[in-house]
Amino acid sequence: MMPKSPDQIYDELLVLNCQQGNRDAFSELVERWQKRLWHYALQVTRSESAAWDIVQETWVAIIKELSKLKDVTLFPPWTFRILNNKCADWLRQQQIQSRVDNQHRNHTHIDARPTSNDEQSEFLQAAIARLSANQRALLTLRYQQGFDISEIAEILGIPEGTVKSRLHRTVTELRQLIGVTHNE
Repeated sequence: MMPKSPDQIYDELLVLNCQQGNRDAFSELVERWQKRLWHYALQVTRSESAAWDIVQETWVAIIKELSKLKDVTLFPPWTFRILNNKCADWLRQQQIQSRVDNQHRNHTHIDARPTSNDEQSEFLQAAIARLSANQRALLTLRYQQGFDISEIAEILGIPEGTVKSRLHRTVTELRQLIGVTHNE
């Protein structure tokens, strides 16, 4: 087991203080986690306003349930599981309201390979946008949020083997979308 970072220890202390009713600790916990949560919600929803709404709903759920969290070391995956569930709820609502928009977005084509770094970044973002929300969530948890396979399994409520296979399929699909093969 890897030693804990000072940030992990501090977050655990904040969670313990929050569980004891310390409002200042909660404010600081929000300040430390807000950006990470919002970024994840944005990656999944592709909507700034939806991401803010979902993050706020997540904090409300955290406030209600934090006292029940027995192991404060589990705060990160526990929090992301709540957030992921809120994102899934939002996505279900969007699918019901906008099936035509989803079909249109899925048929968007990427025409040419980019040349500059800015174009490459935009090209990659366009390819990622073509992935499903679940695939974007998986990539974000692994490569942007830095969660390991077991933590992702906990967050998503699926077996580790399923995380590995979905991650492999997602990376393969992303490579196909951007036209990269293993030999390049």
